[in-house]
Amino acid sequence: MRIIRRYILMELAGPFIFAFVVTTFAFMAGNMIKLADLIVNKGVDFLSVCKLFFYMLPWLFTFTVPISVLTATLLTFGRLSSDNEITAMRASGISLYKLVMPLIMVGLVISLISYELNDWILPRLRFETRKLVAQIGAKNPAAYLEAGTFIKAFKGYIVFIYGIDKNRLTNIRIYQPQEGRPTRTIIAQKGEISYIKDKDAIKLKLINGTVDEPNPKDPNNFYKLNFKTYIMMLDLKEGRDLKFEKKKSDMSIDELNSEIKTLKAEGVNATPLLIEVHKKISYSFSSLIFILIGIPLALMARRGEKSIGFVLSVFVIVAFYLLQLGGEALAIKGILFPALGMWLPNIIFGVIGPVMIFWIAEQ
Repeated sequence: MRIIRRYILMELAGPFIFAFVVTTFAFMAGNMIKLADLIVNKGVDFLSVCKLFFYMLPWLFTFTVPISVLTATLLTFGRLSSDNEITAMRASGISLYKLVMPLIMVGLVISLISYELNDWILPRLRFETRKLVAQIGAKNPAAYLEAGTFIKAFKGYIVFIYGIDKNRLTNIRIYQPQEGRPTRTIIAQKGEISYIKDKDAIKLKLINGTVDEPNPKDPNNFYKLNFKTYIMMLDLKEGRDLKFEKKKSDMSIDELNSEIKTLKAEGVNATPLLIEVHKKISYSFSSLIFILIGIPLALMARRGEKSIGFVLSVFVIVAFYLLQLGGEALAIKGILFPALGMWLPNIIFGVIGPVMIFWIAEQ
């Protein structure tokens, strides 16, 4: 049995390395063009660009490793099945469960390593990347507004923006904690920013939203007002002296949990951070999930052509990440709990895969 396990793992190694190299290069190609542009057109020194390149690699690995694991599983078991090697092994009294167990253990090990990567290494490298980009990039006051992070650079306000495209914003949340009183909240569908040089401030034009205003009869309570346009001025003078803030993707799980407790104590909705916590963990275990779903799909295909393996791989990957995006969107809207939203594809594929393995093994 030890020889068979080693044989299966050796068969898996070749396709995994090939898929890993190809997918990493494909993912990196677009970034390499941007990095080359920094050197050629913007005069950034070569050493800084090399640092950016190596800082980006671990982030790519969070996608390329699971994809490579899935592709290798489909190709390996597809070939073993088409050559009737699986049938011969089972005819010799070796159960399918024993054949797939080495791959499941490999998937578990890769997932645990990925967890450390997503929780500890990757957030630090992403943070260093942002600081390096800030150092070599052009100075721009609007850079204080970053998508996907709770921004505390403006005195008295906590700002969260889901999307930023140049000076246009989408899905904006502005919180104004007030001691001894409920937190004032401003929500807008869209917005625009501009820099007021003489005041060293950002002008924020909010469009289509609601704002909490004090009740004249009871200032401790608020009532909501709908607005089409709402103008705010955010002072940059104090913000320039503040520490470079971490985005949610720059934080470890412990840091995220600590920030969640702080925000909840201030009456701020911390759903984006809860989503980030479960996203880090669910992404980490995608390699294991891909092995669980890849094995039965390869056995059912019963064909050795590599094209079949690649087609199945693309189908599973697209379905998995579409479910992930859909779950995240539903969690943001409050329709699903953050944990359920981010674990949705893992749960679906994690149930379907073992059920299919059991069905095939019992035939």
